[in-house]
Amino acid sequence: MSMNAYYPVTGKKLLSFALAALMIGSLIGGVLWRTGEVYSIKKNALTRFTSQQELVDYLKKGPESLPQSLYQKVLSLFQTRPLLPTATFQRQGGLLEDTSTPQEYSTTNIQVTGVDEADIVKTDGGYIYLTSNATAYILQAYPPEEAKVLSKLEFNTTVVGLFVNEDRLVVFQDPSFNPYAGEFRTYIPSSYKMKTSILIYDISDRVNPVLERHTTVDGQYFSSRMIEEYIYVVIIEPAQLINGNEVLLPEIQAGNRTIAVEVSDIYHTDFPNTHDFFTSIVAINVHDATQKPTIETFLLGTTSCLYVSLENIYLTSPEYSSTAGTNIHRINIGNGEITYAENGFVPGYVLNQFSMDEYRSYFRIATTHRGANHIYTLDQQMEVIGKLEDLAPGEAIYSTRFMGDRCFLVTFRKVDPLFVIDLEDPTNPQVLGKLKIPGYSDYLHPYDETHLIGVGKETVAAEEGDFAWYQGVKIALFDVSNVSLPKEIAKIEVGDRGTDSPVLRDHKAFLFDKTRHLLVLPILLAEIDETQYPLGVPPSTHGDYVYQGAYVFNVSKSEGIRLNGRITHLDDDTSLLKSGYYFSSAYEVNRALYVEDVLYTISDKMVKLNSLTDLTELGTINLEE
Repeated sequence: MSMNAYYPVTGKKLLSFALAALMIGSLIGGVLWRTGEVYSIKKNALTRFTSQQELVDYLKKGPESLPQSLYQKVLSLFQTRPLLPTATFQRQGGLLEDTSTPQEYSTTNIQVTGVDEADIVKTDGGYIYLTSNATAYILQAYPPEEAKVLSKLEFNTTVVGLFVNEDRLVVFQDPSFNPYAGEFRTYIPSSYKMKTSILIYDISDRVNPVLERHTTVDGQYFSSRMIEEYIYVVIIEPAQLINGNEVLLPEIQAGNRTIAVEVSDIYHTDFPNTHDFFTSIVAINVHDATQKPTIETFLLGTTSCLYVSLENIYLTSPEYSSTAGTNIHRINIGNGEITYAENGFVPGYVLNQFSMDEYRSYFRIATTHRGANHIYTLDQQMEVIGKLEDLAPGEAIYSTRFMGDRCFLVTFRKVDPLFVIDLEDPTNPQVLGKLKIPGYSDYLHPYDETHLIGVGKETVAAEEGDFAWYQGVKIALFDVSNVSLPKEIAKIEVGDRGTDSPVLRDHKAFLFDKTRHLLVLPILLAEIDETQYPLGVPPSTHGDYVYQGAYVFNVSKSEGIRLNGRITHLDDDTSLLKSGYYFSSAYEVNRALYVEDVLYTISDKMVKLNSLTDLTELGTINLEE
C-alpha cells in the first residue's frame, strides 16, 4: 500500500522514525566527546568477551526482554511458519539444446561496480533465474522463440533473493523476512529460533540443478553481497538472556558440520545498548565446496543499514539517546576473510544504502535529524575529517547519490531542493549549487557524468499547512554540468495521486540503459475521474487504480523523456484492480530486463517477451504451467 494514501508528504519520514522508535526503543549511547563541532564516539577497538559471565553481565545492563504485548504480537506473526526449509525439484520439458550466448543483456541495478546485490530476478543472458514466494525457477530466455521453464525448485518457506555465479545458483531463504520493513527490523522472541538458509546449486545442467551445499545460520536475513566467487551474508539475531544467566549463541550448520560461535569469538562495543543484537557476517566461496564458511559475530545495537565496497562492509547502528546519531562499523573483507577494523559516530540517521559511499579511501555519509541534514567525511580510522551541516532546515533527505567528487542530495518539505555538493577536498565539503522545484526524487540514478535521472512524486503545496500533497509518479532528467546552476531539462508525470512504483523503495526494480535510451519502471496507475469534481479536484484526492504494468520510456538529453508504451500481465477481463487504497495481484509486474532486442517483464506468475523495437508481444511464459 502506498503510504501517501493517508499521509501528506511530511508524514513520510516522520512515520518511519516513529516506527523505528516503537520497535527499537531508545538505545543507550557511549561516552561522547567533541572535536571542534563534530561529535565522535570515544572509541576503543572492539574487544571480544572472555567468558559467558562477562557476556551475561553485559546484557544485564539493559532490559532482559521485550514488553509482553510486543512479544506476543511478534510471536503470532511467525508461529505457523516452518523453521527449516526443504525443497523438492521438478524438471520441466526435455533436454536443453545448445544455444549461442547473447552479447548484450541487462544486469541487476547495483550501487557499486563489482559488488553484486541479491535480487528476486537474475539473468546471465541465456537464462533467467527468478523467485516467486517459495519457488525458484530457471528459464531458458534466449533465443526468445525457445523461451520456457527448464526447472523449478519448490520450498516450504520464503525465498528472499538469488545470486548467479557462472554455473552456481545461490538461494536465500528466511521465513520471517519482510521486504517492506526497510532498514528497521522486527524483534523475534528467543523462544522462536529463526534461521536463514543459504543453498548453493550446481546448475551446469539447467534442467537438472543439483543441491551442492546447504548452510543454515541462526538469525534473520538482513542483506548480502557477492564479490567475485564469494558471497557475504549479514544476519541479525536479538541477544537475550534466558533464565537470567544463559545466552543462546548463534550457530552455523554447514552440511553435517556445526560451527558454534564461541563467547570468545564475539566482538562487542564498550557501551551496551537497550537492545543488543548479534550481527553475524558469513562468507562462502560459491565454487569451492571444500572451503569452510567464515563467520564473524558482533554484538552491536540494531544493525539498520549497510554499504559494501570491494574491500569493506560498513554497518550502521542508530542511537536514539540524547546524543542521537549513527554508529558506523568498518569491517574489512577480501577473499572470504572478515576482519573488524574501526568504528565511528556521526549525528543524525541514514535513509538507506545510498546515503553512504566509499571513494579514494574516504567514507562519506548523509544524515538527517530533527529538521537538519548533514554530510560527513571520515577517514579509514572512522574519524570525522570534514562536515557540511544544517542543509535545508526543516526538511528531510529523500534521496542521495554520490558520484566521484560530487554528492547530489534531495531534501523535501514543500518543494524539492536538489543540492550539488563538492567533495573534492574531503576536509571541506561545499555546496556548489541547488535547484528548487515542485515534487521530489526518491531515487537518483546517473545518466552520465553531468546528468541525473530522478524518480519520485510530483507534489502540490498545501494551502492549509506547511506540507505538500503527493500526486503522480514523476520522472525527471537533471543537467548538472553547470554545478552552480543545476537544471531540470525534462520531466514526465504518470497518473494522479495514489500512483506508485516499487522503484520508490527498491532501486533493483529500476532498469536503465543509456546506449539504448531505455528506461523501464513498474508502475501502479491511479487516475481520478474529474467529472466527479465539477468545482475542481482537491489535491488530496486519491485516484482509483486502473492499470499496473511496465512503463517503457525513451530518455535522452536531446529529446527528453517520452513514453514508448506499456506492458501489463493483467487480463482486462479478469482484472484484479480495485478502487480505493489497496492493490494486490500475483500478476503485478515487479521487474524487467532485456536480452539483445527482447524485453522481459516479470511477475509472480508470468514472464512476457516483447520486442524492444516496437513492444510487439513475442511470447508468454506462464509459470503456473
